[in-house]
Amino acid sequence: MNFKADQPSVLFVCSSNSGKSPMAAGLMEQVAAGTVRVRSCGTAPAGSVNPESAASLAELGIDIGDTVPTAVTDEAQRAADVVVILGSNAQLEPLPGTRYERWEIDEPSLRGIHGAERMRLVRDEIKARVEALHRELTQR
Repeated sequence: MNFKADQPSVLFVCSSNSGKSPMAAGLMEQVAAGTVRVRSCGTAPAGSVNPESAASLAELGIDIGDTVPTAVTDEAQRAADVVVILGSNAQLEPLPGTRYERWEIDEPSLRGIHGAERMRLVRDEIKARVEALHRELTQR
């Protein structure tokens, strides 16, 4: 895969940029350890990161508590080699020259699983997908 810059870059997008996309970004930063440039944005950013999302990552030693949700821009999309849209709520018009993926993440609350247990399940699914994407981008 050819990259737009000296190293691969990923933009994670969800609707609010308060839960799944900052979780994915935090997980990728940990997994990649500097080998991938990472950003996260939202199509309708919330005021702050979801405390349950932050707590689930804190269990893994990842701190996203101070992350400020930001709006996705065309510039951020163009700069990324891969734009990963998490869930079905966020909608983007694909820009030429950028690869897009949509990750439909299981929603444990639909099965009556809530709170910390729900967030751990969401986190672990995102983590597995992040690890696979990292392997693909770095051929490791």
